[in-house]
Parts: sequence; structure tokens; C-alpha cells
Amino acid sequence: MQHRKPIDFSDRIALGITLTLRFIADTFFAKRYGHRAVVLETVAGVPGMVAGMWQHLRSLRGMKHDSRGWIKTLLDEAENERMHLMIFIEIAKPSPFERYVILFTQAVFWNFYFLLYVFFPKIAHRMVGYFEEQAVISYTQYLEEIEAGKIENIQAPPLAIDYYGLGSDATLKDVVLKVRADEEGHRDENHGMADLLVKTSGEPLGNRFEKIEAKGAADAG
Repeated sequence: MQHRKPIDFSDRIALGITLTLRFIADTFFAKRYGHRAVVLETVAGVPGMVAGMWQHLRSLRGMKHDSRGWIKTLLDEAENERMHLMIFIEIAKPSPFERYVILFTQAVFWNFYFLLYVFFPKIAHRMVGYFEEQAVISYTQYLEEIEAGKIENIQAPPLAIDYYGLGSDATLKDVVLKVRADEEGHRDENHGMADLLVKTSGEPLGNRFEKIEAKGAADAG
């Protein structure tokens, strides 16, 4: 698995937040990977929606086209993570207490990420890139437990079969493989967005996004 080594202080902040949340998840869920996935996807569904909404409003305010396609990419990411959550709710069947944890976690993380994205978008995207790296690790461990027979390789829920276009005989392993591949894509997208923001660092935030959009328009032309 590709790991993007932190280069500067902001990268280290992003990685530090990620590893702190990873420690909490490991402590709370241990090897209950289905339940871990439910909370993981609750958090993972927030950044794409927050960032996509913010970029959408920027486009409206500035009356400028999103030439890089960030809005669609980010909103697609949010929708994909939402579907992951729906799938793992069917698999893990969280308890009432865990559902309250989901609600609380989402409320706290939404506000945290919104403020982070408004003022420090590069850190926000880098953090999501690191989140997705950890998600890939978690789903790989989930697969190892399934392959070792420690977790029953149950039939895939109908929602997952329909969403991914799987065969009627698809199993949990097939679903986890698909979800892990999604997370790898989100990892690369967010690290890429953070890298683009690095190239324009030191300038006012609005100018940074405008330069990225201008380059996108030039590349498209």
C-alpha cells in the first residue's frame, strides 16, 4: 500500500490527527471490523460533502466554472462513502448504543472538518488522504480475518450486490475488496488535491483556488 510520507508541519498535523483517531478506533472496536467499518464510514462520508459544498458555493460566489472538476469528485466521494455505510449497517447491524455513537461522531466531525476546510484546506485534504490510507489498512486486516476463517464469509447483502453489480453468489469478501478499492481511489484523489494546494501555498486562499482552476482550464484547452 502506498503511504504518502509527511513533508512539512501541516502534513504532520494531518497525520497526527489521523493516528489519534486510529488509536481510538483500535481501542474501542479491536477486531470487530464490521462495526469499525460502520463508524469509519460515518466519518468518511463527511469530508467529501463538506468540501464539495464549499467548492460549490465558491463557484457560485465567484461565478467561475470548476475547471478541475473538484465539486463532482468530492460529492461522488461523499455518495460512495454513504453507500459503504449503508452496506455495512446491513452487515454489522449496529446496536442502539452504536447508532448513538454514530450520530455523535458525525455531528462532532462535521463541525470540526468544516472549520478545518474553510481555513486550512490543504491540511483537510491531506488528513483525508491519511484517513483513507488507514481505511485501506483496516479493510486489508478485515480481509485477512475473513480468509483465515475467523470472520464468517457471509453472503453479500442485496444492496452491495446491486451497487457494485456483483453476482448473486457474491460474498462479504467480494464486498470488502470493492470497498477497499474505493478507498484507495479516495486516498489518491485527496493527496492529489493537497499537493495542488501546496504548489500555491503562501498566497491568499482565494487566489490559490483560482490558480488551480486556471491551470485546469488551460490543461483542458
